[in-house]
Amino acid sequence: MPNIQRYVILGIFMNKLAVITGFGGINAAGRSSGHQAFRRLIADALNQQQRSGLLASLAQLTGQLQPWQQGAHSDEALLQASLIRGWENVPFDGNQIETRVAFKDEHGRPCWRQDHKRLAVQSAGQLPTGFDPATLYPSRHHPRGLQMAVYGASDALGCLGMDWEKIRQHLQPDQIAVYAGSAMGQLDANGHGGMLQSALHGKRTSSKQCALGLSEMPADFINAYVLGSVGSTGSMVGACATFLYNLKVALDDIQSGRRRLVIVGNSEAPITPEIIEGYNAMTALATEANLRKLDGLSDDETPDWRRASRPFGDNCGFTLGESAQFFVLTDDELAIELGLTVHAAVGEVFVHADGHKKSISGPGVGNYITMGKAMAAARRWLGEDALKNGSFVQAHGSSTPQNRVTEAHIYAELARAFGIENWPITAVKAYVGHSIGAASADQLLFTLGSWHDGWLPGITTTDRIADDVEQRRLQFLLQHQNIDPQQMPLAFINAKGFGGNNASAFMVSPQQTHAWLREKVGRQRWHAYLEANESVREAAKVYDQQVSADQVKPRYEFGQGVIEPEQLDISDERIVVPGWQQPIML
Repeated sequence: MPNIQRYVILGIFMNKLAVITGFGGINAAGRSSGHQAFRRLIADALNQQQRSGLLASLAQLTGQLQPWQQGAHSDEALLQASLIRGWENVPFDGNQIETRVAFKDEHGRPCWRQDHKRLAVQSAGQLPTGFDPATLYPSRHHPRGLQMAVYGASDALGCLGMDWEKIRQHLQPDQIAVYAGSAMGQLDANGHGGMLQSALHGKRTSSKQCALGLSEMPADFINAYVLGSVGSTGSMVGACATFLYNLKVALDDIQSGRRRLVIVGNSEAPITPEIIEGYNAMTALATEANLRKLDGLSDDETPDWRRASRPFGDNCGFTLGESAQFFVLTDDELAIELGLTVHAAVGEVFVHADGHKKSISGPGVGNYITMGKAMAAARRWLGEDALKNGSFVQAHGSSTPQNRVTEAHIYAELARAFGIENWPITAVKAYVGHSIGAASADQLLFTLGSWHDGWLPGITTTDRIADDVEQRRLQFLLQHQNIDPQQMPLAFINAKGFGGNNASAFMVSPQQTHAWLREKVGRQRWHAYLEANESVREAAKVYDQQVSADQVKPRYEFGQGVIEPEQLDISDERIVVPGWQQPIML
């Protein structure tokens, strides 16, 4: 290792390394843990064992496990029940959306009448057909985003391969944090959407709608009903870059030593008629009419909904998706101590605004800065060769005509500046749509899958790169590409959000992270870690199998272990919280 790189790595170790030791969630591709959602993207490239595991997971999610096991439900039907598709797993009829038409009576007084209309947008990245998180625990009129958060956080804990109660006894209560939220808030009938509409519909506003609609509520639910945490909490919101904003807060906490374990993520449920109409009014979404025009179809021909999102190709707008993704970050010392599996290391996250703008929703210069900083930092961490020959980009890739031009230009300019040739670019919104605040969490999830299974998913919904997309020095992957994770240690996650919210991060592969940790702790301790990790990996594997067999429900502890103030043991040096072995030191 060159002296300069060794010096940088030693400096990184002194500040602690943030590693991903667990992940979980749900999106249009399926359940996140066990890399099942990732494998849905590359279903055609899987070996028989992986394919069987994927199908079992999808069968469980869609409520078809027994019929599928008995051969009464086909493999193809399970695959078709996921990813982007036409309306079918939503609580509304896209052909008959209730609306009000304004008019004036014979005296010129404003009136309205109830009517119905067909949505201009007819597809989205919906959760797998039949999957309803509300049925998995006592959801008590929770907004859908919070239901998904309970499921996703529970899935992340299961993926850890170690019981949460055991993990937390190794930590002081204030060494834990949860940073999670949603960019849009909870806008369905059980959240702020219902609060705003109740009077218009002649209904009573409930006592829950106002509180449960808040954008940081996913973190609140995880603390109160999943973890029982009294540690740091909150959410930093930045439009489509929201997850990376939260990841930066989590990373800063761990590198500074303030926290040793952070759950970071987002849960976004934007598939409601009102949100669809809002984005469509901005001409941001792929409508039915525009998809027909794009493919030269007649008015009575149905577009291929599966190909509604076409990043960097000839496209007509993005496709909404719903997703809840959560990652467990720990410092490297805790991972070694407990034998937790290291799925990747979080390098650095950079956030910048666009400066003066003509349009608040238009792109600007901020993303050049965030990507440039991420690339320079990655080069310091891993060296010139890793950046030039061992990195790939999980692009924002929203599938709008404007984004395809502006984002490609960013990569081309920076590839020129850093001397990169044939830089691999992929964009997973092609499969799951744009989940707004959770979008970059989807990108990180599928990056972990690439390193685990050795495949970069191609942008298979795009036949050809659009003529106005800059391709100098870039390699847009239109087909799945097999990779050697040992030779591809570096990944960039990019997010371009409305309002000038830009964020870019780089991640380090588990293979490279293992090499660093082995050098840091020494051969003897590394060997002890690997031995301890065997049982952790096995437990995570068992969890994956049990969930697919419908034997596990989300962790939801409503009203359990409630702590009253008089139960605290308080002095001027420490506070002892019941249920925790270690005190909070003041």
